[in-house]
Amino acid sequence: MTQILQADADGIARAAALLRDGRLVAFPTETVYGLGGDAANERAVAAIFEAKGRPNFNPLIVHVASPEAAQALVTWSDAAERVAAAFWPGPLTLVLPARADAPVSHLARAGLGTLAVRMPAAPVARALLDAFGGPVAAPSANRSGQISPTCAAHVTDGLGGRIDAVLDGGACPVGVESTILGLTGLPTLLRPGGITEEALEACLGRRLVERRDTEAVSAPGQLHSHYAPRARVRLNAADWDEGEARLGFGAVECDLNLSESGDMTEAAANLFAFLHRLDGSGAEVIAVSPIPHVGLGVAINDRLNRAAAER
Repeated sequence: MTQILQADADGIARAAALLRDGRLVAFPTETVYGLGGDAANERAVAAIFEAKGRPNFNPLIVHVASPEAAQALVTWSDAAERVAAAFWPGPLTLVLPARADAPVSHLARAGLGTLAVRMPAAPVARALLDAFGGPVAAPSANRSGQISPTCAAHVTDGLGGRIDAVLDGGACPVGVESTILGLTGLPTLLRPGGITEEALEACLGRRLVERRDTEAVSAPGQLHSHYAPRARVRLNAADWDEGEARLGFGAVECDLNLSESGDMTEAAANLFAFLHRLDGSGAEVIAVSPIPHVGLGVAINDRLNRAAAER
């Protein structure tokens, strides 16, 4: 049975103890809930893949409590220092060469010579990392390929009975996963997310290289079909067909509206929660209004395109 732990001192201490015992604990970050396991424990990391049904070629993000903790795991660079100073703690993951002596499971790296690291901003995640005292591997706390969870109920709906505990810290404010920036060569946008491409380019003083979908998987969130509800997803719907669940944006009549005012931050925060709700309605199709492809809209459209992809 999966325990529900309150995000207080006792709950965080209990969650940290479970992690030290090699157990799995879901916890809230500012983006989505992560499924945490001791990154140094091969069995714990293997259990993450098993619980999610995740392909073992898909690497995990390792969460750390500080930039210094990240530097113990990866080869740091001037570019990493610059973006970490600007955006950590926060929804930015950096992919860097893994240190040979990094105490991280090879399975977490999916056999790659790189490692994805992030310092989350959410207070509950920070407190858990401090209490645990080491790196925590944590992909999104859902079955692989399905809608990411932004509250504890989403986690138990998908992983109840498969994991040991959920640390309930309420809803996640950002609502889409972290941006992933590759820094093993030219700075490369490996996945759009909570930090916009424009903000990263302004910080680095240069354009980012764009990853092509035909390239091999090098970071989480790159599978063609991902973040998918049970229902089929129809994108860029200018009108609605009978029987569809209607996910709107802006001044449109619909079942749920990501943001009536057209606010991208609000839309990103609502995206996965609203997809969960509409998927639970039993509709066979979820139709989605067009989303402007600017700022956070790039990340929203990335998730919607993968949700709508052929499975």
